[in-house]
Amino acid sequence: MLFNSLHFLIFLPVLVAAYYLLPHRFRWMLIFLGSCYFYMVFVPKYILILFFIILVDYIAALTIEQVNGRLKLFYLIASLLTNIGLLAFFKYFNFINENVIELFSVFGKDLHKYNLDVILPIGLSFHTFQSMSYTIEVYKGKQKAEKHLGYFANYVLFFPQMVAGPIERYSGLGNELRKEVTPLYENFSNGFRLILFGFFIKMCVADNIAPYVNEIYADPQNFHSSQIFYGILLFSIQIYADFFGYSTIALGSARLLGVNIMDNFKTPYLSKSIGEFWSRWHISLSSWFRDYLYIPLGGNRVKLPRWIFNILIVFMVSGLWHGANWTFVIWGALHGIMIFLERGFNYITGFKSKAGWGIVNILLAVKTFLIVSFIWVFFRAESFDKAFLVLNSLFSNIHMPGVEMPVIYSVVPAIAMLIFELFLYKSRFDVKISNYKIPARWTFYSVLIFCVMALSGIHKYTFIYFQF
Repeated sequence: MLFNSLHFLIFLPVLVAAYYLLPHRFRWMLIFLGSCYFYMVFVPKYILILFFIILVDYIAALTIEQVNGRLKLFYLIASLLTNIGLLAFFKYFNFINENVIELFSVFGKDLHKYNLDVILPIGLSFHTFQSMSYTIEVYKGKQKAEKHLGYFANYVLFFPQMVAGPIERYSGLGNELRKEVTPLYENFSNGFRLILFGFFIKMCVADNIAPYVNEIYADPQNFHSSQIFYGILLFSIQIYADFFGYSTIALGSARLLGVNIMDNFKTPYLSKSIGEFWSRWHISLSSWFRDYLYIPLGGNRVKLPRWIFNILIVFMVSGLWHGANWTFVIWGALHGIMIFLERGFNYITGFKSKAGWGIVNILLAVKTFLIVSFIWVFFRAESFDKAFLVLNSLFSNIHMPGVEMPVIYSVVPAIAMLIFELFLYKSRFDVKISNYKIPARWTFYSVLIFCVMALSGIHKYTFIYFQF
């Protein structure tokens, strides 16, 4: 079920009303059934894969808690291999198969008849990572195994964040889903604000930038260098507004049920370095890789060559997590390389960023935004050839007239998003707006509602991160 659909606008208030009418001891059943229905609207049969993951990790965690020594490690590995194996098959089989076929074609062997098209279940990357974090924490002794299968199932299936995150830890979301809540005005008002803001930045910002970006990336050789440059910058705004919009709607939907989930973004485009960017962008994924890959590899407590290796591995795996394409691997590797170069520069020069927003920090933020934007080219392009075509056209199409495009319709929402980014720098949207007086608040709400209703039918796209 898509957040930006009439189906969801009916589903959510009905579920919230039923949730508060039910006694606490029955609410987990409603969340379970509602989450299953939410997911089954996409492709019903794939819910069976999630049920399998839930059962495997539920049993593995209980067993890990009861056994000692090597048996603990055995059951952990069994759980991890199950999750990674499912993810590898559904997400990477086509990628591996295509590369093998291409490799054999070099030697004159045609293996196309053995090709098999595997469809990736929506949100599987998020489900497996979230479930794996639970069994790892139980293995480390940091988390007690959940004995109630229903509560554990809801941790994996909770509908606001089940499709595109954030990737929650059981100590957070698991406990939130267990607590008894009563209907509170604060939860309803904050939930409404977050959902409205999420719809605005998704439907009015991201979806109105998308047509311009799609045109640029579809046929870059027909556009002037300046148009391509705008397109590259606009995709940075588009993907942020799209993913931040989803995350904000998820926050608001959970809040209506009295459930607090983590913020996945903290004004990433105001970062003064690539390292800071990754502490503010997709925070739940960054922290997952930090805790379960980077630190086990040795983190930064190793010699320089090994640290460079650790950084590159983490970011290349992060890229591969996003998509089964070499372009994603390069996208991740470029971020790792930039972090290495930034730290090397700071070490050699002794440079340290100061607090505040002086001219130096403003220039650093602009520099970081531009670097991130150009690296996004590999994320957005369908292939290496397309990515290099975009970059080549950027530098070679200086003298061509280009196709006329109404860029104003994309630039205005992009500027609006950047203004919101500055607005949100020190505190979250719902916190800031709640401090306004009632007339000012409802005037603001009315403007957002009008924009959503006026622009929602012009362009409609699914959330970008649904494909991961």
